[in-house]
Amino acid sequence: MAFPTPANWREWLSLAAVDVTPLQRHRDFRLNYIGRFVSFFGTQITFVAVPYQVYVLTHSTWMVGLLGVVELAALLGFALLGGALADARDRRLIVLIAEAGLMAGSLILLGNSLLPHPILWLVFVIVSIQGALDATQTPSLSALLPRLVDRNEIPAALALNGMRSTISMIAGPALAGVIIAVAGLPVAYGIDVATFFVGLACLVLMKAVPPPIDAERPSMRRIVEGLRYAGSRPELMGTYLVDVIAMFFGMPIALFPAIASGLGGPKVLGLLYAAIAAGSFLFSATSGWTKRVTRHGLALLVAATLWGFAIIAFGFAPSLWVALLCLVAGGAADMMSGIFRQTLWNQTIPDSLRGRLASIEQLSYSGGPLLGNFRAGLLGSIFSVRFSVVSGGVFVVIGCLVAALALPSLRNYDASTWQAASVKA
Repeated sequence: MAFPTPANWREWLSLAAVDVTPLQRHRDFRLNYIGRFVSFFGTQITFVAVPYQVYVLTHSTWMVGLLGVVELAALLGFALLGGALADARDRRLIVLIAEAGLMAGSLILLGNSLLPHPILWLVFVIVSIQGALDATQTPSLSALLPRLVDRNEIPAALALNGMRSTISMIAGPALAGVIIAVAGLPVAYGIDVATFFVGLACLVLMKAVPPPIDAERPSMRRIVEGLRYAGSRPELMGTYLVDVIAMFFGMPIALFPAIASGLGGPKVLGLLYAAIAAGSFLFSATSGWTKRVTRHGLALLVAATLWGFAIIAFGFAPSLWVALLCLVAGGAADMMSGIFRQTLWNQTIPDSLRGRLASIEQLSYSGGPLLGNFRAGLLGSIFSVRFSVVSGGVFVVIGCLVAALALPSLRNYDASTWQAASVKA
């Protein structure tokens, strides 16, 4: 029997750890990474502060839920426009302008929170404007990545971005609760404003990212062109469909307050929110092996199916710790799905179309959870919380199996075959 040598161990450890090569090799990727890390951390604090303020002002959970409707409307109204802009203008500049606008919105929220009687409608207006800015900015951010790293480094860069986001999603909300309780809403909003300065400084230091050579001014024709291209790629459409299935049927976050009431009350609510992000972080931190995978479509289907099983188990969880472990497993499956989905997109979509396709991607991964939370809450109120969670997970598993059978182009997609065909073409 052959025992592993030190060289073997180093190789195995490299496959079980996050690959930091993109951070080591590319200055602009480092700057973008640092800027987004700090800025997104502040955004997560405001993510908690805004609904808390609305609830304090209205004592209405319905009004808090209305925030999601406002965000969804902004997403639907501006995502496709953001994609067209990303393919026609300097992507770094678009992100920079939108980031400045988002900071201005947080400044207004800060000023409003300092008033003796904060204005409720102003909060909703700012949430709508920031939603529109985020919808405009996100396609440029997504389309920026392949211009910052080499093609074979995209899976590693996506895993690093996943780690960055999940750390913020764990620490930001947890710190937000402490800040609001100890120092108040103005301090929470103030910290968010301060983090924007770091994000803006990093963007200013980055080099310009000019539009593709064949770029044209944004127009409805260009938007339709992007939609037609997506429709011509069944494996791409399959990734959107699988993501929507997983998020629409399997998103349980709207039920967390009700679930927490049976597992220990408000003190455990934050743990439920953090568990999914913790699972995503753990997968990102051990994702070095993902660069060896070329069957990205099959890996996506497996990951989405695992998410469904994790949600089913969560619905039957008899205790808090079992529930948290199920959500951690679900978060890991969700990050696995995201890495392989985005790798397929970024390695195969032409640079001249990346912004517009990123906007379609944004509609699927942002719209799905918003509608999924509405579905979960509705079924939970009509039937029961357990029925809503378990039935959703069952539909995810069934939906993924049907998608695997109905979409052979997604199931059989192989990055090495695609790249060889592209070189011949």
